[in-house]
Amino acid sequence: MILRRHFLYLLLLTSASAIGVYAQPATKPAEQRAPSTATRPITVLTGQSLDDLQRKVEANKVQELIGGEGMQLRVAIQHDKDKPPAAAELHDNSDDVYYVLAGTATLTLGGKLDAPKETEPGEWRAPKIVGGQQYEISKGDLIIVPRGTPHQRSTAGKDFTMILIKVYAEPLKPPPPKKP
Repeated sequence: MILRRHFLYLLLLTSASAIGVYAQPATKPAEQRAPSTATRPITVLTGQSLDDLQRKVEANKVQELIGGEGMQLRVAIQHDKDKPPAAAELHDNSDDVYYVLAGTATLTLGGKLDAPKETEPGEWRAPKIVGGQQYEISKGDLIIVPRGTPHQRSTAGKDFTMILIKVYAEPLKPPPPKKP
């Protein structure tokens, strides 16, 4: 009986060892890897460059700095002057980060969109926000608006320039082909 138990124990141990050896991944020679290379040009904007860009966008314009297909990030400089409140917005799949370069604006954050309409997948617009909190933002302020947060900006009677950084949940897809 003892001999039989030792034999079964030895058989189990040998089987487990054999299975363990076969379960190990086959060793391959190490693949040669190399660092990736830049996919876009480097952008360095000195204080003077930013001042020049601010002057360039002074007529309610937006100047894209980086973004587009395959990116999870969009960076732009945006200028608004004496604009009534734009439509309230909510983004299902992107966060917004504002850094105020000059001027002031009234920003409404939170609450709920009043009568929201989906303008494209995950992009919601409404005439106004109900129950949001208003903030006066000015030069040097940094605002982070997480996805899913209603937000609306007004520059009525004001002059305002900011850097807008959008962070997308997934890389942007190419635009659909244009119909002839």
